[in-house]
Amino acid sequence: MKYDRDELVKMIAFHEGIVLTVYQDHLGIDTVGIGRNLEDRGITDGELLFINKTMEDVYEKGLTEEEAYYLCMNDIAIVEKELLANKSIVNQLTDVRQMILVDMAFNMGVPRLMQFKNMWMAIEKVNYPSLS
Repeated sequence: MKYDRDELVKMIAFHEGIVLTVYQDHLGIDTVGIGRNLEDRGITDGELLFINKTMEDVYEKGLTEEEAYYLCMNDIAIVEKELLANKSIVNQLTDVRQMILVDMAFNMGVPRLMQFKNMWMAIEKVNYPSLS
């Protein structure tokens, strides 16, 4: 991917917000940090080891801002991989377009983003205005 991942994390943090304690999102799902879904994605053993916490610690004490950004970076890497596995053309797009698609996939999930058939057809046919 061509875009600046740090810039994307800041944008996602702005859109999602940063909540350092566990809360229930609008669907009632336990969430922490920058939109980390604790029920579907959870926090891996490797991530817990890196942040030097247990899940009990996360639920009782929450995260630091640095830990929230670390988990968000990992989430973005997962989304990028899923997105490219489904639509390799994303790798050929400009950095701005890549960032928008990764942001959308982060928020709604790659499977839902794949349902935007007309958008994908336009992308594949390069049927959109130039940014220059």
